[in-house]
Amino acid sequence: MSEPRRTALVTGANRGVGFAIARKLAARGGFRVLAAARRCEDARRAAAAIGGEGVVLDLSDPNDAEEAVSDLIDERGPIDILVNNAATLLSGSVFEIETSELTASLMVNTVAPFALIRAVAPGMVERGWGRIVNVSSGLGAFAGGLTGPAAYSISKAALNAVTVSWASMLAPRIKVNAACPGWVRTRMGGSAAPRTPEEGADTPIWLATLPDDGPSGQFFRDRQQIGW
Repeated sequence: MSEPRRTALVTGANRGVGFAIARKLAARGGFRVLAAARRCEDARRAAAAIGGEGVVLDLSDPNDAEEAVSDLIDERGPIDILVNNAATLLSGSVFEIETSELTASLMVNTVAPFALIRAVAPGMVERGWGRIVNVSSGLGAFAGGLTGPAAYSISKAALNAVTVSWASMLAPRIKVNAACPGWVRTRMGGSAAPRTPEEGADTPIWLATLPDDGPSGQFFRDRQQIGW
C-alpha cells in the first residue's frame, strides 16, 4: 500500500533554510507543501518556485497566527507536518537589549511556534499521525552556554522547552523534535557561514519524514542527537 499524501506547512519558506526545506519536500513527491511567509508576494513567489501553495502568516502576533492556521485547516484541509522555521535575530548582549526586543524575539521564535502547534495538534491526534519540527539553534542550547545574541539564544532555549513539552503530551504517535541547521549562509547567518541552505535543511527534512519508530522529544544536528 502506498503512503498517503501528506500536507506540510513550512514557516519562513520564502528564503534560506525554510525555502530549502519547502523545495526539497515538494521535490520528493507525496507532499503538498504550504509555503508560509509574512508578505503575500513572498509567499506567492516561493510557492511558484517549488510548485506549492502560498500562505500569508505573520508570527508577530501568535494569537492571530494560531487563528490564521486554524482557518487555513478549515479552508484547505488537515496539516500533517509542521516545520516551525521562521525566526528573528536581534543583536546585543543581555546588557544591550531592551526588554521590548526580548519580548519581540520570544513572540516570533517561541510563542508563535507554540501557538501553531496548538492549532495543528488536535487534528494530528485525531488522525494518529503527525510530525512537528522546531528549527532551533545550538546558540539556544544550555549545553553550549547560550553564547549567541541574548534575545535569540534565550528565545531558542525556550523553543527547546516548547519542543520537550509538546513531545511529552503528543507521544507516541506524533513526533516533535528540534533541529539545529548549523551556521548557514543566509541573510540571517551571513556570507561567511560554511553551510549552504540545502545542507541546513537536511536534518529538518529528515525529522519531518521520520518513520513511526523514529525519535521524539530530542534535539538534532546533522541527524545526530545533541544536548539541550
